[in-house]
Amino acid sequence: MNNNELLDIYSEYLISSFGQTTGTGLAGLLGGSISHDQIQRLLGKEPFGAADLWRVVKPYVRRMQRADGVLIIDDSIAEKSYTDENEIICWHYDHSQDRSLTGINFMTCLYYAQGYSLPVGFSIVAKTEYYTDKKTGKRKRRSPRQRSAALSPVL
Repeated sequence: MNNNELLDIYSEYLISSFGQTTGTGLAGLLGGSISHDQIQRLLGKEPFGAADLWRVVKPYVRRMQRADGVLIIDDSIAEKSYTDENEIICWHYDHSQDRSLTGINFMTCLYYAQGYSLPVGFSIVAKTEYYTDKKTGKRKRRSPRQRSAALSPVL
């Protein structure tokens, strides 16, 4: 089985699952015809991005596409309180909790139509630049890209 076929199977597994997904779970679901090691090697081989996701879900979106379909864009933070800070895991202001926290800030884009939603894009916000806060004098991180531009390669 080539990598594209394995990626298709894994992507369909992710799209159709309602709970936790793992390489071991997929291997078990397929009765061992694909090992979890094959899946791990595929995922560890190269980074996958929003364009890869779109390539997989595009045929499904085209089948369910309707004039009243909508794109839902969400800005979320996965809290990582006990992880060392870096460009991706760093301080972000969480509006839902009205405080700053350490975590991964990511943008997701779903297409919703006919009662179904499919992920069509994502972007992880990396804060690669440093600046000095004028009020506190502290050194802080910021992203060189605005949030509104984060999903532009997909949209």
